[in-house]
Amino acid sequence: MALKKRERRVSGRSNHVEYPKLTFGQAVDFVVSAKRAEGLRDRSLVDYVKHYGYFTKWLSEVHPEIRHVDEITTGIIRDHIAYMRHDAVRYDGHKYINAENQRVGLSDTTVNIRLRTLKAIFNQLVRDEMIESNPFDNVKLIRQDVDLTNALTDDEVKAILAQPNQRDFVGFRDFVAINLMLDSGMRVSEMLSLRAADIDFQTRFITLPGERNKNRKPRMIPISTYSSKLLLQLIGENKEHFSTDRLFLSSYGEPVSANHFNKRLKYYGEKAGVSGKKMTAHVYRHTWAKGMVLNGADPFTIQKMGGWSDIRTMRRYIQMDTAEMRASHDSYSPINKFAKKRI
Repeated sequence: MALKKRERRVSGRSNHVEYPKLTFGQAVDFVVSAKRAEGLRDRSLVDYVKHYGYFTKWLSEVHPEIRHVDEITTGIIRDHIAYMRHDAVRYDGHKYINAENQRVGLSDTTVNIRLRTLKAIFNQLVRDEMIESNPFDNVKLIRQDVDLTNALTDDEVKAILAQPNQRDFVGFRDFVAINLMLDSGMRVSEMLSLRAADIDFQTRFITLPGERNKNRKPRMIPISTYSSKLLLQLIGENKEHFSTDRLFLSSYGEPVSANHFNKRLKYYGEKAGVSGKKMTAHVYRHTWAKGMVLNGADPFTIQKMGGWSDIRTMRRYIQMDTAEMRASHDSYSPINKFAKKRI
């Protein structure tokens, strides 16, 4: 690749720094290689390539004259954000979703996910002196409204738990998984990767090794006696048909994917008549965190169990509705001890 000389002023003197002219393909190959060396998970690397691909595909259509990464400006990025929010077709080209059901404009959450990935890619290029400056430095994420409907109510949970057919292998497996999520707060990827050896039934703790956790830190999660009994039953069912020690299996003995399991949760949610909420495993994690707070658990214990490195992340999972705020206020308002004396 050809080298281009630019000047950089360092400590009052002028230095010549040579930056390579990277094509879009060369840039992403370099970043993926660097991130893999740093130990980034394969799943994250796949997301890097996918989100970068959306961006470069749009560039080739709208700005075909741009061939190298150092030609991208902040203005071009803001134009791309406007395109994603207002003109991009959701699920464009999806073989199972016809054109009539493909809405225009990506959600703010999706836009922010893609922006974070692109920022990380260009930050890596700057750190390794592949480009002089990062055009994403002055680009902020989209501000999003807080979703107050991101947890299930007690009645909704009861209705959902009544849906799986526990006499059926798949139904019982799903019943165990739903109970375990509500009891432990595990991420869906962590739960679906569980093996029998990860569970100490005497102490009722699940041990998750670092390589299976999002933040690479091992952690121990306590579970209830009820969940322990369900897991023991599931292990017994698995042993009758399969040789693997994995817990959550398909009827053919294969590992259950997160995508497939979320479809099962959506199916049960629809059967239970739950509306207005996304039926994903993430919602159950929200429900667990909120329930722990309402039942009196301290936030640091919740943070440790949930595997959040920053307590501010945990706070986003816990949203109270107006009824809960009213009950909490009426019980704990400091004015109570003064008002009672005057009545």
